[in-house]
Amino acid sequence: MHSPTSHHAILCYASSLVAVTDPETSPLPAPARTLWQRRILDPIVAQLTQGLTPDKIALTIAIGSAIAMFPILGTTTLICLVVGVFMKLNQPILQVVNYACTPIHIPFIFFAFKWGERLFGIEHSVLEARGMRRELIAHPWEFIQHYSLTGLHAIEFWAILVPLWALAVYYISLPILRGIESARVTALAKTAAEKAKDHPVP
Repeated sequence: MHSPTSHHAILCYASSLVAVTDPETSPLPAPARTLWQRRILDPIVAQLTQGLTPDKIALTIAIGSAIAMFPILGTTTLICLVVGVFMKLNQPILQVVNYACTPIHIPFIFFAFKWGERLFGIEHSVLEARGMRRELIAHPWEFIQHYSLTGLHAIEFWAILVPLWALAVYYISLPILRGIESARVTALAKTAAEKAKDHPVP
């Protein structure tokens, strides 16, 4: 016959049992993310993967093509980068659109310079690519003095024209991209249905 003391001890021991996991089979905790990962890699990955819905892609194409027409040569890549970060647009698409517009960028610069002068009624400047390049290399300060006002009016003309351009590109590309996305989703659903039919769940 067990004494009350021993019985009480057994009950206390039984009530204090806890689950013990095997350290060899238990999952290891995820390592803490480094400052490099949080501040450098994560933002870069976000810029490369964000904005992939049809609406965002259409907006990216519209904004990228509008910036690509900015009438100051050599500035569009940096402007695309800054605007893409601010508006959370997809950087690869934005830069591809920017460079794809290069064949029409140079002619548009001369177009913007010409119509900027007409719009603001200033004296017409002779715009010849090779001559302007030689002057920029040989006399950069004189080049700036000679073309700064013309360039400013070209930017103002671009600022007037670019909202209409961006809206037109956005509303033309949006239904096309939505149609592509709808076709992609339909094809994926059809493929999944065929796989389920071929391999029914028992």
